[in-house]
Amino acid sequence: MICKNIHIRRLLALASRVEALNTHALLKKSHFRSKRCFHATPFRHTDGVFLGLADNRLPMPWIEAWRLQQEGKNVASDEAQSQKRDLRPKKMNDSYHRVVLPLGRDPWLSDTYINSSGHIRLGTVFMDLDALSGIIVYKHTGPGVTTVTAALDRITIAHPLTEICDLEYSGQVTYASGRSSVEITCKVARARDEGEPSKPEDVLLTCTFTMVALDPTTKKPVNIPRLDYSTPEEEKIFKAGEAKALAKKKNLKTSLLETEPNDPESALIHKIWLKQLAYHDPNNHVRQPTNVIAMAKTQLATASIMQPQYRNRHQTMIFGGFHLKQTFELAFCCAASFAHARPTFISADPCTFRNPVPVGSVLYLTATIVYTDPPLLEEDGSEPQQKDPKNPMTRLHVRVDSKVRDVEHGNAKPTGQFNYTFLVPKDVKVLPHTYQEYMMYIDARRRVQLGDVQDRREHTDAELQRLKSIENVNLTE
Repeated sequence: MICKNIHIRRLLALASRVEALNTHALLKKSHFRSKRCFHATPFRHTDGVFLGLADNRLPMPWIEAWRLQQEGKNVASDEAQSQKRDLRPKKMNDSYHRVVLPLGRDPWLSDTYINSSGHIRLGTVFMDLDALSGIIVYKHTGPGVTTVTAALDRITIAHPLTEICDLEYSGQVTYASGRSSVEITCKVARARDEGEPSKPEDVLLTCTFTMVALDPTTKKPVNIPRLDYSTPEEEKIFKAGEAKALAKKKNLKTSLLETEPNDPESALIHKIWLKQLAYHDPNNHVRQPTNVIAMAKTQLATASIMQPQYRNRHQTMIFGGFHLKQTFELAFCCAASFAHARPTFISADPCTFRNPVPVGSVLYLTATIVYTDPPLLEEDGSEPQQKDPKNPMTRLHVRVDSKVRDVEHGNAKPTGQFNYTFLVPKDVKVLPHTYQEYMMYIDARRRVQLGDVQDRREHTDAELQRLKSIENVNLTE
């Protein structure tokens, strides 16, 4: 009887252990499915860039690149080593690249691409577009060169998004004369189902990057393959790129760094200066309105150390798209701080990258409200009024100046100037005081006026009115 009871107890104990092991396995399996593993570094090759655009841009871990750098060796990837290159002309479709960002299908992407108000983060999209242009340019140049982003042309929202959906990134080389620079046009559009052609109304934005090819060793510009066109449509695109290149050279000769303001601009500066004096004259009844703010008081600045996770494919320099994203988000914050309202993005005006940003350096960004529309004064001295005083709307032009220093804080190098325009539901104006501020004011005024001319050329009055009517439901910011 005792033996029988012992046998029964052993069977019960064994059954209990089997049940416990099964339960533990089930819980472990369930836990494995639901948990997100913690990692000290991100899965992406370049922090923040969509995986489909990584293109193996970081072929070695930073610690290996750092060791090579300490030994005085070339840390650039193999494709950037000096070698004999193929300079035969290329076709436009040779460089075409397309990637779909499954924003509507993959909720986890919202961690990177959606902000706290449910809007798409345009700064992150701009960063992706710079990565896309990097893939495209190497399809055109081939190996053996180092390419850097030199400039970004004006970006406007063509058809605002009204819902979160999958996005299609695409682009190709649209102008290359055979010298060192190349124009790359990128497009962001609502992604259609596989095999379904996209429509013009699907396009969210189009932008153009200018990139320059350098010798990996000497860092001097080198020639690249010339772009050939084979259809009337491609010829039209090529000629447009050629016209842009000539216009940029012409604009450099008329910039405020080369020539003084013209007569109407000089007269406007004088009128604003007289208004500024009147505000502070105790014998004058005119006082500075509360919605008129000194330009110096609008500045917002940041300083951050550049970590290796933000480097580009050349290992020791910071990815230009990350630089662009930082300037955009600071400009947004500056506009919000100035207006005490949520800004709506209108355009990114032509931006320039002057010097690279090394890994380990300190990047200084300074954002300033340099122009408002309606402005403080018109050229004739009149004070413009809001079209609807009960529902005021003001355009803010934000300039972000960028410079870099090494950690020891030696000589600073300017790394670029970035210009953004936002719309705010407030009646606010900016007032320059110093000569430098007046030059920044006039430069921004020129950019805004040029942008208005381009908008009228590219869109009908009905289209411009439609864009304004759906600003409140625009899901990009």
